[in-house]
Amino acid sequence: MPFGIILLVAIGVLIYFGVLHRVLDRMKLNDKTALLFLAMMVVGFFLPAIPLSRSLSINIGGGIVPIVLAVYLIVTADEAAEKIRSIVASIISGIAVFFTGRLLPAEPEVMIIDPLFAFAIIAGVVAYIFGRSRRGAFIAGILGILIGDLLYAFGVAGRPIGTVIGGAGVFDATVISGVIAVLLCEIVGETRERLQGGTAKADLSARKENKVSNIDVEENNSLKGDEKDET
Repeated sequence: MPFGIILLVAIGVLIYFGVLHRVLDRMKLNDKTALLFLAMMVVGFFLPAIPLSRSLSINIGGGIVPIVLAVYLIVTADEAAEKIRSIVASIISGIAVFFTGRLLPAEPEVMIIDPLFAFAIIAGVVAYIFGRSRRGAFIAGILGILIGDLLYAFGVAGRPIGTVIGGAGVFDATVISGVIAVLLCEIVGETRERLQGGTAKADLSARKENKVSNIDVEENNSLKGDEKDET
């Protein structure tokens, strides 16, 4: 069974038990919608690919459903800036994946990790850097792999060389890339919030101490004033 399917099932279980509710809420996705898309990706992966030309086709679960999900997230974004940022980040991520494929060795055996995992990591990191928000990073993560795959399919001469968009290992890379992008946002975001929270608490404590000191000074001045009045 493809690793991407296993990962999607694991994510579905976490969503069902409410573990990822906060992450989905920040992406403005509810549990039912997320589970629906996950189910469509799993089922669609095993369905026959849809032909686009004689030598090019697209997998339903690994190509069409992720694209629909990305478009849905872009359309439902509140700010126009986030929509534009997500699209730009997706294009940059796709270009990075494409050129990475051109630079990697032709023999996968000489690489330390599987090339598809390398693509997923690169797409996820680039998506996080340029996507910024959790939603934008996720969109760029999944679309980056598909855009890179599409660029590779058409090749340098601009002619399809015979491939399935979103099929086989690309499906795994798409899922992993999206997860990495969101995971990076969560880790960095949580770290920033905790650091800012700690700084805010320190500032609040300092303000309280200053306030107490000012009150003590005012009380001392008041007592001295009272003593002068008595004399």
